[in-house]
Amino acid sequence: ELVARAAQLGYAAIAITDECSVAGVVRAHEEAKRQAEAGSAIQLIVGSEFTLEGEQGCRLVLLAHNREGYANLCDLITRARLRSEKGSYRATTSDVADGVPDCSALLIPRRDDSPETLLAQAQWLQRTFGERAAIAVELLLYADDSLLVEHLVPIAEQTGLPLVAVGDV
Repeated sequence: ELVARAAQLGYAAIAITDECSVAGVVRAHEEAKRQAEAGSAIQLIVGSEFTLEGEQGCRLVLLAHNREGYANLCDLITRARLRSEKGSYRATTSDVADGVPDCSALLIPRRDDSPETLLAQAQWLQRTFGERAAIAVELLLYADDSLLVEHLVPIAEQTGLPLVAVGDV
């Protein structure tokens, strides 16, 4: 449904990012093929979201650039799932300490984190992923959306990380 709607809206691409999983990608890929056959080509970006444990524990979305990135992403998912009981996962900042080759990373700020915590997370992300990192901005019509942006703009300026608009479907 997300891929079909994105095609209707004229999107060039859409990222599908389940939590510590790529389960939704198969159906999304099938729909993207149907859309292409109907003349509405849409690029599918495969990714996954993680809540990382550790010193700079944060919410992170990893987006695969290519097949190698997809393999690296799946390897991380497998390791995180094997550490925990069925149906859950345990991913740590050390799992991505050297970045994840052929993947980009988006920091998903938690609304209850202080600006200092968000800055520390953004600095860690920039050191870890360099030019393949960005800060996600989810404007979900919450009362504190403007406050979130107010906190993120100076963090982006200080770290050099771009702000990227995302949804939380």
